[in-house]
Amino acid sequence: MLHPGASTTATVRAVFVIDPKGILRAMLYYPLTTGRPMAELLRLIEALQTTDAHGVSTPACWRPGEPVVVPAPSTAQALAEEEVRRDQYDYRRWYLRLKPAV
Repeated sequence: MLHPGASTTATVRAVFVIDPKGILRAMLYYPLTTGRPMAELLRLIEALQTTDAHGVSTPACWRPGEPVVVPAPSTAQALAEEEVRRDQYDYRRWYLRLKPAV
């Protein structure tokens, strides 16, 4: 792959994360002069797997074992139902609730 504005002979390093269904889940681009951190690539894959398995989100810089983000309720009724379980979460706002790692 050639990066716009770069030399026509120097390539850009790219990493594509494709799931078992053939869906592109992440694209990471690095300049030729910058290495790719394997620890970050593994963290990304673990975050995607955690999201798929448990229906949660992972915050920035998340590491396996750290709290995950619970999806925000999509309706007022769902919010009212979730308020009953408020003590189960690290409750920051109605739309930002963390729970222990799954």
